[in-house]
Amino acid sequence: MRIGLLTEGGYPYVSGDARLWCDRLVRGLGQHEFDVYALSRSERQEAQGWIELPPQVNRVRTAPLWTVDDDDGVAFGAGYGRRARRRFVECFGELAAVVCDSGAGSAVGASGSRDALADRFGSALYGLAELAGDQGGLVGALRSEAAVRALEGACRAPGALRAARTARVPDLLAVAGLLERALRPLSLDWYGDDDLGAVDLCHATSGGPAAIPGLLAKHFSGVPLLVTEYGIQLRAHYLATGDEALSAPARALLTSFHGRLAAEVYRQATIVTPGNTHARRWQERCGAERAKLRTVYPGMEASRFAEVGDREDPGDPDTLLWVGRIEPAKDLISLLHAFAEVRKEEPKALLRIVGAPAEGPEAAAYLAHCKALAAQLFPDEAQGAHAVGDNPVSFEEIGAPEVPDLEDAYAAGSVVVLSSVVEGFPISLVEAMFCGRATVSTDVGAVVEVIGGTGLVVPPRNPRALAEACVALLRDAGRRERLGAAARARALELFTVEQNIEAFRGIYLEIVSHCPVRREAVDDAGEPVPFGNPAEAYVPGRWAVAAGGGDAGSGPGGAPSWAQEADGPERLPERLKGAGV
Repeated sequence: MRIGLLTEGGYPYVSGDARLWCDRLVRGLGQHEFDVYALSRSERQEAQGWIELPPQVNRVRTAPLWTVDDDDGVAFGAGYGRRARRRFVECFGELAAVVCDSGAGSAVGASGSRDALADRFGSALYGLAELAGDQGGLVGALRSEAAVRALEGACRAPGALRAARTARVPDLLAVAGLLERALRPLSLDWYGDDDLGAVDLCHATSGGPAAIPGLLAKHFSGVPLLVTEYGIQLRAHYLATGDEALSAPARALLTSFHGRLAAEVYRQATIVTPGNTHARRWQERCGAERAKLRTVYPGMEASRFAEVGDREDPGDPDTLLWVGRIEPAKDLISLLHAFAEVRKEEPKALLRIVGAPAEGPEAAAYLAHCKALAAQLFPDEAQGAHAVGDNPVSFEEIGAPEVPDLEDAYAAGSVVVLSSVVEGFPISLVEAMFCGRATVSTDVGAVVEVIGGTGLVVPPRNPRALAEACVALLRDAGRRERLGAAARARALELFTVEQNIEAFRGIYLEIVSHCPVRREAVDDAGEPVPFGNPAEAYVPGRWAVAAGGGDAGSGPGGAPSWAQEADGPERLPERLKGAGV
């Protein structure tokens, strides 16, 4: 089976989202072939390069989402005829009208039903894709004055979003630029017969821009689409928009666009695989049909923590441990205040905060604030043999001499604490479960689903409840042992790499068996070749190749200068090419 793996800001780059998960999936499904289509998020990410790819990756094609020069692509008006300009104004104007419609998120809007709005959005999106194929890209058009005018007209139309009605020209220019970045996959030459048009299945590793190539492969060539979301792209957009210097009208327009795009992705996907029930609820609220949803938990390397989990030593019975990325969403402030209450009940208790090195000024400032608060709450307390410096709270980095590896961090404490106010899938909790540690967590994201009945869960932003749960476990070694053993058994059953790979192995076969791509073998003149596809061509295996190699689908062409390609290992020896084995 030939899989088109669609990524944004991750695999195959050295840094980025879902890199490890994608690499484990590709390596675990060695009987399939993978073509990787990757969108990068920054110049730094591209400069860091790729990870080492396994032999089943045949091809990697990349394109940036972060920036292009103003002269890249085709400037609107310079290479467009009158008919093309009119088509663009019609399609983009329709897209803008749906985005601005005040009923886009409700059952019945000002311009008709929710389904009618979805149909209009999809029709406009695919119309722009077809135009991009004819013109070699839409980078210039989507940033043009015509696009800004179309947005302005949609904002001023009856029934438009209230927040969008006050949008000014600077707001519209900002929105047009961000829409062009999100829609940049429309301008790529990835949809021909020898690219995504030739795969058996597109697997988008997130929603949003990463899934757009899958939408177009289905539109042009009938390729089925599988969408996996371990972090909801729409939720991430909501959080990121609040941090950007955008006006309220601009935020409203972008939020509406990303909501419409998410709904279209879920509508066209054959199967959607959320990583947990929390993500599943988001998808259902955004229009995903319940029958399409299959929860597949992320797979993690259990063997890495096997030694810690097998030890009879449960770690220091007086030590609470926090592990993660230090940022405001983790609410270490509440944790520190909770630990102050713990110290009143258990004077020997210690708190070790172990995190990755702070990245960026915001993370560094938050870490400094937490250290200052710890110094204020525990001024120069000496704890004898239990002292960590002069303070019962220590801040340590993974990779430092005290904590050379992540598993060493979990081996140091008997109770692992999670204090987050925002959380998706709590990776640190699963790691603690693999290590057989008892846990105290806040009830956010997928925490309850992950923990089951193997740990204590308290409300977020409640230091007193967090402290009481920690004290209860510190005082009861037997309970810690029972909870830790149950947690490890649950993690080994649900959250391993092996279960993740087996789940996708079955889903791939199910999709291809129910939604096969019907391709007609043709000769050099484009004429059909009777019996050109032998039966064995449909049997999974790297040796199976359809005779003729022709595909019925067709799509846009004309690669912009900023699209890149790299070919991997050849699928067949030279002597067997075109032989129809």
